[in-house]
Formats: sequence, C-alpha cells, structure tokens
Amino acid sequence: MQACRGWIVRSAAGRDKDTLLCVLGQEGDYFLLADGKRRKVSSPKRKKTGHVDMVCRGTFRHPAIRKLEDGLTVSDSELRRALGAFRHQGGN
Repeated sequence: MQACRGWIVRSAAGRDKDTLLCVLGQEGDYFLLADGKRRKVSSPKRKKTGHVDMVCRGTFRHPAIRKLEDGLTVSDSELRRALGAFRHQGGN
C-alpha cells in the first residue's frame, strides 16, 4: 500500500514519542518513517501503525511531500524543510 506515502504522523510511543515523522512507505503492519534529522531517509524507522497518531493524510501541499507521493526520492534536507513548514503553518 503506497497510498500512505507522504502522510505526516506523530509518534505515540517509544523514545521518539511526540516527534513528527513522514511516512515513506508501509511493510505489512509497519510504517517506514523518517524526519530527515534523527531518522534519515536512507534508513527509515519501522514503527507499528498503532504506535503513531495520524496528523495529516496527504492534504499538506509541499514540494517534498508531492515528490514522495509521486514515488520519487527526497533528500533529508527536503524532508526537514517540509516538516518544519508543516509545524510553522500550525500543524503542531
């Protein structure tokens, strides 16, 4: 299921609790998550879908998020900028 690419989620459990992350893909019951800083795009965090809270399901329009939705790769800096813009616009 690649429809979840580009979603923005908040970690609800674990050491990274309350961290905003971007969904890069899904493997079964796990999301592949990255924030571009602590979790790089090259080595995403596997986290159970029940351990995250959905914050934005593809409604945030940022160039990096659009690239992800189109199946293109993004750099860590692009992902950091997108999550920073999301926070700045009031997305928490």
